[in-house]
Amino acid sequence: MVFESQKVASKYFVISAVFFGLQVVVGLLLILKYIWPDPLIGIIPFNTARAIHTNLLVVWMIFGFMGGTYYIVPEESGTELYSKKLANLQFWLLLIGGLVGVVGFLFGWTAGRPLLELPVELKWAIVVVALIFIFNVFMTMIRTKKWTAIQGMLLGGIVMLAVMWLFGIPFFKNLTLDYYYWWWVIHLWVEGAWELIAASLMAFVLLKITGVERQVIEKWLYVEVALVLITGIIGTGHHYYWIGTPGYWLWWGGIFSALEPVPIVLMVFDTLNHVRHKKLEITNRLVLYWTVGCALFHFFGAAVMGMLHTLPQVNRWTHGTQVTASHGHLAFFGAYAMLILTVIYYALPALKGLKQFNQRKGFWVFWITVSMMLTLGLAFGVAGVIQSYMQRGLGIDFLTVQGFMKPWFIAVFIAGLGFFIGVILFIIDVLQIAMKKE
Repeated sequence: MVFESQKVASKYFVISAVFFGLQVVVGLLLILKYIWPDPLIGIIPFNTARAIHTNLLVVWMIFGFMGGTYYIVPEESGTELYSKKLANLQFWLLLIGGLVGVVGFLFGWTAGRPLLELPVELKWAIVVVALIFIFNVFMTMIRTKKWTAIQGMLLGGIVMLAVMWLFGIPFFKNLTLDYYYWWWVIHLWVEGAWELIAASLMAFVLLKITGVERQVIEKWLYVEVALVLITGIIGTGHHYYWIGTPGYWLWWGGIFSALEPVPIVLMVFDTLNHVRHKKLEITNRLVLYWTVGCALFHFFGAAVMGMLHTLPQVNRWTHGTQVTASHGHLAFFGAYAMLILTVIYYALPALKGLKQFNQRKGFWVFWITVSMMLTLGLAFGVAGVIQSYMQRGLGIDFLTVQGFMKPWFIAVFIAGLGFFIGVILFIIDVLQIAMKKE
């Protein structure tokens, strides 16, 4: 830690970890609904539980991104944060808004649009939070005497995040038109704005733990910008296959969808190649594991699984099946969950002034969560293949096919329990580090 105002990131990291745990609990409840008769169907039906699960995902990741940004920006800019008061106000507004949204789902307060279930009032509240965040970050950056590629990409990702969110607020009566813009939020958040933010955070961590020259890492950020603008935006087309849009999206979407994670993977391994040749010593082995693991899992979950799933010839059978759930879980965990855990395991000990700390629990978290998520994702994938072949291909009725999928749902639940153990260890580790006296 270099600046006092970086400490504001601590509370963001703690809440991010806690909400991560809550999301996993709701996920376990969801998979149980596939396996046994649901005694909670009158209290938390499937659609409500899914809304809570996916929105908790967004909330805990946004807390993680914001905490990482508030740690990085002062150090990259060489100055204190513009306003700690605004950062704290933003924290409480986001926390209250997130909790109100989740509780509101339980009482039927929802816009009803999948993945964008938040009512319009809360969507505008998030716009206010985003504007505070952008203003605080921008005002910090303009006070600096230097501008870096990390700063520029991070600010660009944050602004894109806010702009794309606006397209999720209006509702269009024409469903083709509505889903056309709906994907501008769902896709261009995840495969546009979040990719830019993720690349910036990853670049900063690599810079700090390896000690390689800045230009070695930052050159890949320019490649990332180009690929997001080309593959990320055009790749939105793989969501346009079956919603009534022109047929050319089958080709555009299929071709441009798989390249977005490539620069992050190349950035990590190019950096490690420089470390090897210059014989630099990396002392923070835990963060190194998370960094490399994030790059590999990101590539497998987002690029490999995504490419296999989004080819039009495949997607016509797998669209909306459990193959989608497999890709979604593997991609989100590899691309963003592991990244946020990487940032937290680097930044939180630094905020507490811990140059050395017991990393054993962090390694347990790494191996448990990675192995269990891989198992969970593959089990979802097998269930999805069964569903695609028997239901879509052979025309067997839905409930009969669910019986053949049930063993794989049980495998998902068992892997989910193992994953939950890893997340509990992570929460305990975060709380123990956060409560240490400086």
